[in-house]
Amino acid sequence: MAADLGHSIGVNHQFWKDFRKSVKKANPEAIILAEHYGDPSSWMRGDQWDTVMNYDAFMEPITWFLTGMEKHSDEFQAEWYGNGDKFFRTMEHNMSKFQRQSLDVAMNELSNHDHSRFLTRTNSTVGRIATKGAKAANENVEKCILREAVVMQMTWPGAPTVYYGDEAGMVGWTDPDNRRSYPWGKQDWELIEFHKDMIRIHKKYECFRSGSYKSIASGSHWICYGRFNKKLQAVILINNRRETLTVDLPIWQIGILENACLKRVMQTTQSTYNVGEVMERAEDGILHVTVGPQTASVYIAAKNVEEN
Repeated sequence: MAADLGHSIGVNHQFWKDFRKSVKKANPEAIILAEHYGDPSSWMRGDQWDTVMNYDAFMEPITWFLTGMEKHSDEFQAEWYGNGDKFFRTMEHNMSKFQRQSLDVAMNELSNHDHSRFLTRTNSTVGRIATKGAKAANENVEKCILREAVVMQMTWPGAPTVYYGDEAGMVGWTDPDNRRSYPWGKQDWELIEFHKDMIRIHKKYECFRSGSYKSIASGSHWICYGRFNKKLQAVILINNRRETLTVDLPIWQIGILENACLKRVMQTTQSTYNVGEVMERAEDGILHVTVGPQTASVYIAAKNVEEN
């Protein structure tokens, strides 16, 4: 961990200040990205790190909300699971520790080299390879929850970072089981195409890369948030309930006023996903929608929905 380097916090900070000077002298465009848990703000004042691997303001809250699991699959917390209000409050508290420039390039991962694969966490089973065995990492997993998480990864503030194999449906308990060989010849091709489609959406609409963020509404096992800039607004609805959700979303909060048209550009389902474009109409700044169980939907609103 970058914060552990040195014999004292003073030595640590001085090292990173000197490190930054050397790096930026060699390449002013280089990004200094640290692995760090906890509040990073004292390192991100413009004189040390540029950003961090985003555990606190991305990986952990999303894992708790969608699966109830800790990122190593070491525990299940019922009070976190599906608590939309707690999710937003936790995310926004931890995001407040970042300067905006650092948040926009934070490393947003669902899995990585140290923790269980996100797809394995969707089985909400506590365990490691030594206690459960390798086969159990693939038992009762739910790809629909992974798809919801990927939609969030590609639409949340930060830099989406896919850990090799997640896009192909890889599973695994925490280190070392999370470092399995890539499944050549056994890839989940639909999941790969889904990742490509969400990456395309992330790249197409500028608001997902540098737009503002706002939580819009939440409930038990569902959340809705917005990303927006001066040209365009996006609404993301995540329904992790195992039942259909009918809800009125106050999208006026992100500047979608009166009777506006929105284009749905992505909707996942329990079994697959759909990128067919469907138009929805908001009335008086309220979007009335009904979505199926365990789905994620992305809506785009603008004078010209092709603008970015």
